[in-house]
Amino acid sequence: MSLLTDLVNIDLSESTDKIIAEYVWVGGTGMDMRSKARTLSGPVDDPSKLPKWNFDGSSTGQATGDDSEVILHPQAIFRDPFRKGNNILVMCDCYAPNGEPIPSNKRYNAAKIFSHPDVKAEEPWFGIEQEYTLLQKHINWPLGWPLGGYPGPQGPYYCAAGADKSYGRDIVDAHYKACLFAGINISGINAEVMPGQWEFQIGPVAGVSAGDHVWVARYILERITEIAGVIVSFDPKPIPGDWNGAGAHTNYSTKSMRSDGGYEAIEKAIGKLGMRHREHIAAYGDGNDRRLTGRHETADINNFVWGVATRGASVRVGRDTERDGKGYFEDRRPASNMDPYVVTAIIAETTILWEPSHSHSNGK
Repeated sequence: MSLLTDLVNIDLSESTDKIIAEYVWVGGTGMDMRSKARTLSGPVDDPSKLPKWNFDGSSTGQATGDDSEVILHPQAIFRDPFRKGNNILVMCDCYAPNGEPIPSNKRYNAAKIFSHPDVKAEEPWFGIEQEYTLLQKHINWPLGWPLGGYPGPQGPYYCAAGADKSYGRDIVDAHYKACLFAGINISGINAEVMPGQWEFQIGPVAGVSAGDHVWVARYILERITEIAGVIVSFDPKPIPGDWNGAGAHTNYSTKSMRSDGGYEAIEKAIGKLGMRHREHIAAYGDGNDRRLTGRHETADINNFVWGVATRGASVRVGRDTERDGKGYFEDRRPASNMDPYVVTAIIAETTILWEPSHSHSNGK
């Protein structure tokens, strides 16, 4: 095995200028990640200098067999923590040969919203708290849980240390460092309330780049768990019953909210979110009804409530923000399997571009 390890770890820069670019994209389910690699003649640091590429969309649920070519457009470059050197990961989005974005390309619409002059002027920042669950490979049961059984009730596991409380830290730490190496703006990690569940935070990142950073961080996590022989689940409620679900709390601010007197802009934005609650819930991930029950630190999926420092709210404003009269707020509704392009775009659209009509009442 040591020879194999040596070969995997060869430093190409000692023998060639060529580099390997791993093109990454979101597959047809909206949650599956796909990638393939190609050789480039030398280092590249600008996505516009990368060649477009294609793949067989009939094999990813993104095209039909009789017209299966889907075109990859490189959008963002990250350093490759697996191959190291000058090798890169390339986040791409997907288009038909005629140049039209295909239906599963959620980045296209997000980029359109974030390039709107009114949105650009507000410089929207996002911080996304991505929760996930590590599962034992052959039984799809959380890491550290007894086979077919349950650990002790929740309480000791959140931010805990110790062999009887913390499961999978090596994977989590490997992911943390790999993301920093890649150039992802990862701001922290912690063990979550349910044993075997963890969270990483991405941000603050501005505009459409927030989605790029989350997706590539997810891709790196999939690769690391592949090496470790563990499955990563983004299911919003992986274990039914008295266990916390998994979300992707989305922290958000605009220039107006971060400026003096920004609290008024925050209240106005939250009011708009309440008016479009149903549209947002529809965009916030599949199976979220199993998670947003009003229990386990959630608000009921049918009701929009907000408050200061409360974790049982749809939207939470921090004590610091209230005290300073400016800052950011946290939308606690998105599920762990949400698409960050969709969520960041609809939050920016609702709070900056959308104007309520007089017929709108709360939650309608």
